[in-house]
Amino acid sequence: MTATVEIIEHQEAQQAADTAWFALDEAEEWSKFSEELPEQAAAWESHLAIEGMHCAACAINIENTLKSEPGILGAQVNAASGRAKVSWYADKTKPSKWMEAIARAGYQVFPATEYFAQDERRKQQRLMLWRLLVAAFCMIQVMMYSMPAYYAAPGEITANTLNLMRWASWVLTLPVLIFSCGPFYKNAFNDLKRQQISMDLPVALGITITFLVSSAATFEPSGWWGEEVYFDSMTMLVFFLLTGRWLELRMRGKTAGALDTLMRRLPKTVDRLNVDNQFERIAVSHLKTGDIVKVLPGEAFPGDGVLTKGKTHADESLLTGESKPISKALGQSVIAGSHNLTSTVQVEITKLGHATRYAQIVGLMERAATEKPRLAVLADRIAKPFLICVLIAAAGTALYLWQVNPSKALMTAVAVLIVTCPCALSLATPAAMLSSAGAMAKAGLLVRKLQAIEALTICDTIVFDKTGTLTLDQMTVGTIETSQAFGASRALALAAAMAKHSLHPVSKALQSALVEQDALEGLVRDITEVPGSGMTANSDFGKLKLGSAHFCGVEDSTDSDKSKVYLMLNRSQLASFEIVESIKPNATAMVSHLKKQGYHLALLSGDRQSSVVKVAEQVGIEDAQGDCHPEDKLAQIQTMHQQGKKVLMVGDGLNDGPVLAMADVSIAMGKAVPLAQAQSDFVLLNGQLEKITQLIKQAKRTMQIVKQNLIWAATYNAVCVPLAVAGMLPAWLAGLGMALSSLLVVLNARRLSNMAVISQEVV
Repeated sequence: MTATVEIIEHQEAQQAADTAWFALDEAEEWSKFSEELPEQAAAWESHLAIEGMHCAACAINIENTLKSEPGILGAQVNAASGRAKVSWYADKTKPSKWMEAIARAGYQVFPATEYFAQDERRKQQRLMLWRLLVAAFCMIQVMMYSMPAYYAAPGEITANTLNLMRWASWVLTLPVLIFSCGPFYKNAFNDLKRQQISMDLPVALGITITFLVSSAATFEPSGWWGEEVYFDSMTMLVFFLLTGRWLELRMRGKTAGALDTLMRRLPKTVDRLNVDNQFERIAVSHLKTGDIVKVLPGEAFPGDGVLTKGKTHADESLLTGESKPISKALGQSVIAGSHNLTSTVQVEITKLGHATRYAQIVGLMERAATEKPRLAVLADRIAKPFLICVLIAAAGTALYLWQVNPSKALMTAVAVLIVTCPCALSLATPAAMLSSAGAMAKAGLLVRKLQAIEALTICDTIVFDKTGTLTLDQMTVGTIETSQAFGASRALALAAAMAKHSLHPVSKALQSALVEQDALEGLVRDITEVPGSGMTANSDFGKLKLGSAHFCGVEDSTDSDKSKVYLMLNRSQLASFEIVESIKPNATAMVSHLKKQGYHLALLSGDRQSSVVKVAEQVGIEDAQGDCHPEDKLAQIQTMHQQGKKVLMVGDGLNDGPVLAMADVSIAMGKAVPLAQAQSDFVLLNGQLEKITQLIKQAKRTMQIVKQNLIWAATYNAVCVPLAVAGMLPAWLAGLGMALSSLLVVLNARRLSNMAVISQEVV
């Protein structure tokens, strides 16, 4: 009856899911959990949450299923985080088709950004807990009937009483077999149907063999299979496996919890000001830019916006790593996903959906959650052949021992099937790296590529950009020198009109210096930015150039240590603007700490040599070079590679894009560029340089944990497999060992859930 109800519920859930999938075939819907790939025509990349994976072989099965579907460009599945990334062609397939393929393989799939994925995860945890409780109850009852047979003296228990206790154990084992073992049999059946293999196949075989041998001994004790029953071993085995699986389910959720927590930051509904000047409660999905919304204390801001009424404090810790509440006054900006703390405010929405900083951060974390480090890929490749070897080893052991004792041969084969689980090996690397990535995210360091954590530990050279990296990006305009034809205010207006279209810190300084922002409209047109050099534009006066002395063709003979940018009109100099910059707090302490750790430090910048040298002297970097174009920086990195150096590049992500991509590892300052365009491995959201030393230490801690996990997983299999083959390891103990080995790996990885502590001199 229970099985029938469960099948009906599963069919109803499947029908509901199918309906939801077809609803996702509209571009407006799939764009909520997907983004268009610029390098491929009509290609999209979707992020999914997948339930039901228990080992690396499951992830491989899903990847193979997806890749066999027409229109799929690529697929990457991470079993540890339960996340998947699918690249597909919109003109060849639709989400409902490849989502249905995943469901046919025996797994549940949801768009990663959907709220019901969280509800489904909680539902799965509750169902797993019920399976565990049924197994626990039946195991205790079966043990009560089994223990007298172990301790009674020969002849002390009559044959009828012993037979009655065996029949009672058989009846109590049925709920365990029918209900508690459901996940093992379901996944094993799907494996056989699709000619695949995962850990649930040998587990299901082991449970089935144990039950059949014990049932035969109960029905006919005088048969060749012997009179021994193993109902106690079987129920204990299932109990230990389900305990491990339930705890793993909870621990994995916590390991990748930073992503799930971040994705739940946006509210579902919000109060919007309507045409009648009244606030009405609407779904956040119905908001548009320009809407005025009311945000109460404790609520999250639904989009990026500007305060139009009231003042408050905002908690931006999960988005920027800034732990202290930030004061927000009238006219100041707020970011989606941050929490309003102190008072009710009104906000004009300026950005929604994928355009928000929040969405960009979630996108980066989604990529990290599906990324497979090199060691994890290696373990995944081993997992499937390893499982095949397990089946062969179990069959060989059974055949060898069959001549001596058939019943012992079968139970020894069961122990081999259960104990040789590659789960711990497959979880060793991704569990540690995902836990570490979650801790980094809480500290304001986003990981774009998990592989970079490993690469970071072997770097010996760190190259810094100057502007916006070692120096504050809040630059100011100092002295303005102009020609007689143009006044300072007029020249500044032209320069600011061009700078408005750039994210460079110098451009921001020029914009901030202009009091009347309205004067910028219509002054310039056809604006083009040359990364690392300057900008060009057309105006009613003629062709304009704004940038460095070299870019503008000006011979700069000043001895000033302060940077200058020049404004040119048709080859004539209109004005020069002195740019004043300050060293970031903790920059000097960070450099000192890194030098003590043995790193070679270098400073490469497009600014003039005198300015670069002065900054380098202030922070303590001996190797400094200015007047570097992007191609010059690339050449420097290539030279370092030829010298055998492993380079970490730290830049602002603008003209440093190509260099960030070429370096072995790269960190971009999050505030300097839209996060989705960063070419870096890590994004430092709040620009606090001391986080770099924390990042390096955390990376080293992570690799230590990974090595510990791998050593444990290898040692466990090396010790337990011979014991199982020799018949010295009963099935229940094999199940306990399998569960504990995976749990130990996950628990060890949880030690990384807090960022590494660094010395006070850097903090």
